[in-house]
Amino acid sequence: MLFERKIYSKFLAWKNETKGKKVLLVEGARRIGKSTVVEEFARNEYKSYIFIDFARASDDVKSYFHLHLNDLDTFFMLLSVNYGVQLYPRESIIIFDEVQLYPKAREAIKYLVADGRYDYIETGSLISIRENVQGIVIPSEERKIKMYPLDFEEFCWALDERPLIPYIKTCFEKKESLERNLHNKAMLLFKQYMLVGGMPMAVVAFLEGHKDFGAADLEKRDILALYRNDIMKIHAQYRAKVLAIFDQIPGLLSRHEKRVVFNRIVEGSKAEQYEETFFWLSDSMLANECRKANDPNVGLSLTETDACIKCYLGDTGLLVSHAFDENELLEDEVYKQIFAGKLGLNEGMLYENVIAQMLVANGHRLFFYTQYNDKKRRNDIEIDFIISNNSKTKYKIFPIEVKSSPQYSNASLIRFKEKYKSRIGGSYIIHPRNVMEKDDILCIPPYMTICL
Repeated sequence: MLFERKIYSKFLAWKNETKGKKVLLVEGARRIGKSTVVEEFARNEYKSYIFIDFARASDDVKSYFHLHLNDLDTFFMLLSVNYGVQLYPRESIIIFDEVQLYPKAREAIKYLVADGRYDYIETGSLISIRENVQGIVIPSEERKIKMYPLDFEEFCWALDERPLIPYIKTCFEKKESLERNLHNKAMLLFKQYMLVGGMPMAVVAFLEGHKDFGAADLEKRDILALYRNDIMKIHAQYRAKVLAIFDQIPGLLSRHEKRVVFNRIVEGSKAEQYEETFFWLSDSMLANECRKANDPNVGLSLTETDACIKCYLGDTGLLVSHAFDENELLEDEVYKQIFAGKLGLNEGMLYENVIAQMLVANGHRLFFYTQYNDKKRRNDIEIDFIISNNSKTKYKIFPIEVKSSPQYSNASLIRFKEKYKSRIGGSYIIHPRNVMEKDDILCIPPYMTICL
């Protein structure tokens, strides 16, 4: 089962713009569908293609990169014979799948691109981790692009609900409520997306099982086991810390403040001891990190702090399987409670994680903000996310509060607006209700996050 992916159009743009002068490097976590969409692109857009999977490539194929790069006529001839594929200058493409498993092939890109005969796409999981590039010269001829699990819009396409998306976007632009039945339908789709997630194999299992959450859960647990196995292969000293944070993500997100309190992981721990840990989780794209902006202003990253961080799982469907015991899920109790809106704090955890996932898929880096009040001895301002318009001349920030319950307070957001009013371009509350405006705040349902 093939799903339509937005990244396909970016592949087309790369092909038309670079005309073989740049290789495309597609980065992303394991099992998000990189190989599938890349091969579909090669099949549709080229006369022929060779797909080299370095997880399975023979020693003979690997030896070509050592022995024949100085004689590319022989190099291409041997590849063509080995894979049984005729190559055509400027009409064929060669794919290096899971190229991080064989860095020598990545290093060879410099010579292959200079030759100019064919196009090249590399796919990689954990590809920019330092231990995967030691000993090679990273080619400057790469154009990198990040790929994520299916976003909510792609999920709706997969469920054959395409016409709903333009209507949602129109209502957002006009700041109008959706018709009640269509709002309810969109919320039902959103809750399905939150529970199933965007990992293609989980979505396939869900659909082939006639919307069977249990079948999707089995696929997700296989993926989580694969990720854990990847972590166990880390050769650096921080492996145990990566595993500890990965295992604790559901627990961290179930707390009210949701940020990592390092002293709670291991007594006496400090933020700087986990720098490599969060680098690995973020760089591998298994997790989406959200850092605190101390002074939200031009360039949020200029005031970020490493001491305060929130860590969201890259796919919320995986978080559901990671957070709940298999029996809890298979007995359908969790699903029933979420659809009934009765899961309480855990539903808030899932809501915030899925909003983080949707913002990252839209190209945003994640930042949050808190202000501690000494008199009250607590935070009197807590903003879940801050995004920006990235304008160089008219820079504005947009605070976002995420509410999983229809009943909530917006006092924190109002205080933030008063403090930074000259910097704010707009304010949002994401809640389960329909579109409404209150106190100059646009309150939108969670499925409208695709519009931000």
